[in-house]
Amino acid sequence: METIEYKGFKINIEQDSDTINPREEWDNLGTMVCFHGRYTLGDKHNMSIDEAQKLRASKDIISLPLYLYDHSGITINTTGFSCPWDSGQVGFIYVTKEKIRKEYGWKVITKKREETVKGYLLGEVETYDQYLTGDVYGFSIEGLEDSCWGFFGSDHEKSGLLEHARPVIDYEVKKQEALKEAKDLPFEKIPVEYNKAEFSEVKDLYKKRLEEDPAKYGIQVSLAL
Repeated sequence: METIEYKGFKINIEQDSDTINPREEWDNLGTMVCFHGRYTLGDKHNMSIDEAQKLRASKDIISLPLYLYDHSGITINTTGFSCPWDSGQVGFIYVTKEKIRKEYGWKVITKKREETVKGYLLGEVETYDQYLTGDVYGFSIEGLEDSCWGFFGSDHEKSGLLEHARPVIDYEVKKQEALKEAKDLPFEKIPVEYNKAEFSEVKDLYKKRLEEDPAKYGIQVSLAL
């Protein structure tokens, strides 16, 4: 577990042991075609190896090879691994040029655009590898009943984890400051400020304070509430 402090709160970051498979739950650009005797990898397909090889050779697709390293866990990439005994090519990821034209409105797929598409496919492979290797995380905030899971990658800025966690703390800090101000606000200003209050907890505090002296503030309470 990793802990990051922010504005006096502790963000506890843990591995997400129950994350979703991005090849099953996400709307991906590419399709992963894999063949392996022990693992079910990539996307579901009904291709034979011969059909897959024929597709890979087609000029109507943009593709990248997929290599698997299997040793005390599995990891996948598009460039291969240095160990020839525990690794090898298991398939490829591809997208048809027809889909690219429809997706991006391109009439012509230039070399530059093809490289851009390969970058997108590479990103999908990296995300899938994070899923396979357990490089997925979630957070909880000490003292607050708030947590969120399913952030891919150990760079918590890039994954969006901290982008989600910090506003939760910002909201809590702002609420606590508002509560402190509400405790010190003069009674005569409470009815007007009640209607401006952003937080329900602050409104509840105003109600409690007004009820402390109903004889003096009863008229104001009825007008405000």
